[in-house]
Amino acid sequence: MSGVGKTTALDGLSRQGFATVDTDEGDWIDVVDGEPLWREPLLAALLSRPRPTALFVAGTVVNQGVFYDRFDAVVLLSAPSAIAFQRIAERTNNPFGKSDSERRQIARDMAEIEPLLRQAATHEIVTVCPPEEVIAELLAIARTVHIP
Repeated sequence: MSGVGKTTALDGLSRQGFATVDTDEGDWIDVVDGEPLWREPLLAALLSRPRPTALFVAGTVVNQGVFYDRFDAVVLLSAPSAIAFQRIAERTNNPFGKSDSERRQIARDMAEIEPLLRQAATHEIVTVCPPEEVIAELLAIARTVHIP
């Protein structure tokens, strides 16, 4: 969901030397009939590459479930809506969520999509704590499933 700290977490993990991919950036997404979808061959190739450390992939798209069996963990980052909307209003690195229609879409997604994501997730981190704590929790999860 927007405003929960995905980009902040990825930035912190990247600074610590971990491989990260924000699928909202670059060529990871195709929009088909107005719906953003992961480019499945591109993501499959990414997940097939050998890597010495955990890979952290962030994004929310309709076809993400296609890859769940290829992820060691699926972590839902969540935040109370008031906090998420405050972050969206204050952020300067992403214009999404600034318009009334985008905020309505985010509210709908939180009500309709987030519960589905929660059901499919192997872990959830409520991001009301400082970003360093979110990153530490992500690393703890990664250690249990991947990092030697």
